[in-house]
Amino acid sequence: MIQEVLISLNNGFLKTLQLFACTLLGAIPLGLLIAFGSMSKFLPLKGLIKTFVWIIRGTPLMLQLLIIYYGPGLLLHNNIWGGGSEGRLIAVLAAFILNYACYFSEIYRGGIESIAKGQYEAGQVLGMTKTQIFFRIVLLQVIKRIVPPMSNEIITLVKDTSLARIIAVYEIIWAGQAFIKSAGLIWPLFFTGLYYLLFCGILTLLFGYIEKKLNYFHQ
Repeated sequence: MIQEVLISLNNGFLKTLQLFACTLLGAIPLGLLIAFGSMSKFLPLKGLIKTFVWIIRGTPLMLQLLIIYYGPGLLLHNNIWGGGSEGRLIAVLAAFILNYACYFSEIYRGGIESIAKGQYEAGQVLGMTKTQIFFRIVLLQVIKRIVPPMSNEIITLVKDTSLARIIAVYEIIWAGQAFIKSAGLIWPLFFTGLYYLLFCGILTLLFGYIEKKLNYFHQ
């Protein structure tokens, strides 16, 4: 029975890892684009982006999952996600990426705006373009400053992947809970906690290492 449980949990954890990795791949660059939009000098765009971020950050991720998955079918009478497990997975990723991109965008924005204006001016004096100033002077300092809040959000994402089961996407907690119904066993659920603890522990060590490597930007 233990072997059967571990095989099932391993399969569920692989799906959790897939959700985690795909969300980061989409949310990290999208968050930067949203951050630039929220700092835009074009006021209509800035207002629109800020309102969107406010709505996403102010409502539960579970609610967003339900609306994104069921909304198109109920409102437009067109299930844009397709049927089966693949369609549900795509909908979950869309919700996760949008949600975390908005959170990341605020972290990016705070990091970028925390850089002293004098550093931009110094770059201009040296004859650098705005793009060169951003990538050669600003970006590495921003990374140093945003690593702690980003690490917190990324570790939260590990646990939020469990919400995917709301729309019947198989992941590790689904795998553990299945044994309650099929065999009357609750201990597999405690095992799922170990998977989360180990994964979050590894990420914590990784981000601690990254922070130490970036200490040469200490001011």
